[in-house]
Amino acid sequence: MSSTAGNDSSPESPWSLQRLSESLEVYINRLGSVWIEAEITQWGSSGGHVYGRVKDPEEDVTVDITIWRTTRERIPEGVGQGDRVLLKVKPNWYVRGGKLSMNVLDLRLAGLGELLAKIEALRVALTAEGLFDPERKKVPPFLPQSVGLVTAKDSDAEKDVLHNATARWPEVQFQVEHASVQGDRAVPEIIAALDRLEASGVDVIVIARGGGDFQHLLPFSDERLLRRVAALDIPVISAIGHEADKPLLDDVADVRASTPTDAAKRVVPDVAEERRRINEARSRLTLRLQGIIDGETERLEMMRQRPVVATPSTVVDRHAEDVLRLVQRGVDVTDTLLTLQHSRLESLRASVRALSPQATLDRGYAIVQLASGELVSSPQSVKAGDALRLRVKDGEIAAEVTDS
Repeated sequence: MSSTAGNDSSPESPWSLQRLSESLEVYINRLGSVWIEAEITQWGSSGGHVYGRVKDPEEDVTVDITIWRTTRERIPEGVGQGDRVLLKVKPNWYVRGGKLSMNVLDLRLAGLGELLAKIEALRVALTAEGLFDPERKKVPPFLPQSVGLVTAKDSDAEKDVLHNATARWPEVQFQVEHASVQGDRAVPEIIAALDRLEASGVDVIVIARGGGDFQHLLPFSDERLLRRVAALDIPVISAIGHEADKPLLDDVADVRASTPTDAAKRVVPDVAEERRRINEARSRLTLRLQGIIDGETERLEMMRQRPVVATPSTVVDRHAEDVLRLVQRGVDVTDTLLTLQHSRLESLRASVRALSPQATLDRGYAIVQLASGELVSSPQSVKAGDALRLRVKDGEIAAEVTDS
């Protein structure tokens, strides 16, 4: 206490015990909350609350602790007597009982620094391998036919995903695989659930948990689970729902959702929103098409008002004389060509006649042939007694060789 407080009391004017106890309460309340490291020596539950006692690991100092139900629901399961823990406590002085106790606001198992270091080392190693590269991220389908969900049975996360996804797209189909999401069984059960979903051929997988403290989220930074997720050809959405202690699953997954509700929004589109977009697009398209139609209608009307369109006969009349002149020219050229070709044909005919054997026969010559039809061109080709045919201008004469 301060010297001022001491001056308020004297043997003639002593404080009451209540005043002293109330003064202690004021001073203790000013301290606020602090983190301490201690070992649990007593641990008991009643009505959902925890009443216990902790001691200093190095000194012979003990103090009572109280963990109210709302805080108890947030601390790791399995904590009990003998555990070394980190406690965020607020000292509380009971005025009437003159007793000091500690209200626990948060509790973590000691040794978290080592766990954090291991997780950070794993993060560095997997980053070097490229498991977190944006280039390897797969894009979930716009409208999946089947959605796989891995979560705890009857959990709020399961209800949130199913309710919100169905509200957005009533036809969505889910295949739910339940698994532990904390503790030693979580990793093997989640991996087994992923194996079943992969075999069933779902289009996208959501891994969901409704938050939790650091220890509860450790399975989602387990190397076995991370490598299994990275090996999947199916897009994976991580919905662990914890901003402060983000697990490594958020980095290896193809999409990170802040909460299970956010995952539902990412896995399927909102049917009402899509209808609104379609209606807006239809309206814009209608306006655009109407504008095009109006513009083309105006252009056609302007063309109709041109003289060439209004009275098309003027164009025909203008070119009729040219057409007739060209037709006559074509006729004249054709006649000239026909005359030239006829003269050429007659000349060729005369040449052919002059060169033909018939012209020679017309001049009194004869063609001599044996009975076999072989031409006789020399006296040596025949002998006495051979029958001959003499072809003359207008017929044939039979003859016989009497002397060769």
